[in-house]
Amino acid sequence: MKKVITIGITIAVIIVSLGAIAKVLSNNKKKSEEKTKIVAQSNAAVAVRVTAATWEVPSLDVISNGTFTPAQELSLASEKSGRIVQVLVDEGSYVQKGQTVATIRVDQLSVDMRNAEANFQTAQADLQRYENAFKTGGVTQQQLDQARLGLENTKAKLDQARINLGDASIRATISGVVNKRHIEPGTVVSPGTALFDIVNVSSLKLMVMVNEAQVANLQTSQQVKVKASVFPDKLFNGKISFIAPKADAALNFPVEIIITNNAGNQLRAGMYGTAVFDFPNQAATTMIPRTAFVGSVNSRQVFVPENGVARLKSVIPGRVIGDKVEVLEGISKGTPVITSGQINLVDGSKVNIIQ
Repeated sequence: MKKVITIGITIAVIIVSLGAIAKVLSNNKKKSEEKTKIVAQSNAAVAVRVTAATWEVPSLDVISNGTFTPAQELSLASEKSGRIVQVLVDEGSYVQKGQTVATIRVDQLSVDMRNAEANFQTAQADLQRYENAFKTGGVTQQQLDQARLGLENTKAKLDQARINLGDASIRATISGVVNKRHIEPGTVVSPGTALFDIVNVSSLKLMVMVNEAQVANLQTSQQVKVKASVFPDKLFNGKISFIAPKADAALNFPVEIIITNNAGNQLRAGMYGTAVFDFPNQAATTMIPRTAFVGSVNSRQVFVPENGVARLKSVIPGRVIGDKVEVLEGISKGTPVITSGQINLVDGSKVNIIQ
């Protein structure tokens, strides 16, 4: 009997406790709803920031960075098989186009050329005899034609022997500095064996990237000022040699600039360079902050405050220049545009302009 009474008391206590908890939760809910109503009433107007559209000349001057590369570089390779007997230049040597930089053993090639010369001289003498004999009827026209053909064949073999002997003297095909030497006297080479890496730094190339607004104001042969990070106080003259007709995945256009090195060839391939593009004589236009657009520039929509409410306006954007956007149609100079708080706005929302 006592056990039953105890259980009953426990159940009663639990019921009373649950009731108390429910009442507390109900009171908290009412208080929260009242606070929410108060906040909603006080925040009926959305706080926004506003900037007026300006009439200004856009600043298109821009700098773009890249790395200097040689205007000319070459990996000079062997055209013949043989053993190197002389290496006439070393790393760091300056070579002129056509200068002999190494030689291959020429013993067999010299023998081949002497044989070719002897055969040519014999063919010349044979042709002279056939021509004399033909005049007296001693040989036929066919025999004379064969003698002439034999002379032509021996002449071709002599020319080839001279070319082979000439190829034994390996010559530089561009002017520049030997950046790497791959051979030593005694090295056995075959056609395609790398011999020297030659780099011409009398002029260099700088490849930089520009956006669509900038590339529209560039043209080939246009002069560009170039700086090198290691020579901050010096300016080098550059000239645009190439503008890519197609943008990359990031919608930037590669632009190649040719730079004439100074007398001491201070610029070197691999240095960090900066191109300074100057775009003068730009016409004034209506500009607004990029942040004024709802979502992105592609939305072509901005909010304009009118009599305490936000009105959604459609505009036609032009060039994106830094943190500003050109507006071609839709708003004019002095028109205020909302630049922050748009996420909480719809057309007709009340707004509170804050500084």
